[in-house]
Amino acid sequence: MIVESNSGVTLAGGAPFTGAELARARRFAPYLVAADGGADRLLRLNAEPEAVIGDFDSISPEARQKLQGRLFPIDEQITTDFDKALRSIAAPFILGLGFAGARADHGLAVLNSLVRHPDKRCFILSGSDVSFLAPRSLRLQLPVGSRLSLFPMGAVSGQSEGLKWPIDGLHFAPDAMIGTSNQVSTPDVSLTFDAAKMLVIVSVRYLPAVLRCFGLLNAVREV
Repeated sequence: MIVESNSGVTLAGGAPFTGAELARARRFAPYLVAADGGADRLLRLNAEPEAVIGDFDSISPEARQKLQGRLFPIDEQITTDFDKALRSIAAPFILGLGFAGARADHGLAVLNSLVRHPDKRCFILSGSDVSFLAPRSLRLQLPVGSRLSLFPMGAVSGQSEGLKWPIDGLHFAPDAMIGTSNQVSTPDVSLTFDAAKMLVIVSVRYLPAVLRCFGLLNAVREV
């Protein structure tokens, strides 16, 4: 492991994010790490990462100079910088910021890594959403009427309680049935799956509730 932290880690990528979004993430995950060019994004927001991980094909010379001693190159081109960083961090959880919205291919690669590393508890934040890989069993407390989308990254089936449109008996796959834009029908939502292949996407407003359901917060806090 390159990074070992007892607290949550905010992992910054090179896609755009605001200072407010960074501050929100660091309230829950104060330890700051950058994936390659994410270091430049952080420096522009007057934040310095404890470590920078990647193949270093996008970090600027100025950031390299400023962050000497905190650079950890992984010299291979088979995996993305996000994947390199994800597998190099040992922490209770990771909040990924700056990995959604800039390029479709980068965003898809990030989701691929979530499924390839199911042992890593990682939540991808955008300006509107939080996306994460569901474990085989999950219980969430969310407001009635709120959006809860399910997107399969492989063949997967499951059962649900507390959704407007139950998923029982459905067979999901990326090229078949998907479950976007479902709605919460009761405050307690229960989901079970036969494989760790399903992404859950909810409003970023409910990040505290998501972290709490994994036992990562002692109490719900406002974002």
